[in-house]
Amino acid sequence: MDAESPVFAIAVAAELAGMHPQTLRQYDRIGLVVPGRTRGGSRRYSMRDIEQLREVAQLSSEGMSLPAIARLLDLEDEVRMLRRRVSDLEGALRSERESRPGVRVFAAGATGSIVTLASGRRIRRSTEVVLWRPRAASVSDDAAPDGSAPDDSAPASEGG
Repeated sequence: MDAESPVFAIAVAAELAGMHPQTLRQYDRIGLVVPGRTRGGSRRYSMRDIEQLREVAQLSSEGMSLPAIARLLDLEDEVRMLRRRVSDLEGALRSERESRPGVRVFAAGATGSIVTLASGRRIRRSTEVVLWRPRAASVSDDAAPDGSAPDDSAPASEGG
């Protein structure tokens, strides 16, 4: 039997929770602890419902209002649901990783090209210092190196 199975009749649930059955009916009416129902409409409480009833009794005896207790129980339910969802997603991620061995990772190589790496490997980066020098501008036959018109009186250079 799991904690969510609604199996206890109201009299048994009231005894297990240490409350009067009328209190359980009232909590059901205001939506504080809502039990499951049979086809005939009878209330059936689960162990989780009984734990909530005990928690309501404790919080109420400490002076917390019923609307505040209802909000607290709603938040606890939400946290429980979100934890279950996180667990499901972690399992799905784990199985996805296991079903795709050797997944490839891409990185930029030293020349800017795309490099494929095995998962978990890192690319070794070069730490050399490189001095950049601009290439000399190519000189055309019509212009002098400074951009002015060629001087016909200057001797022609060799190889050019």
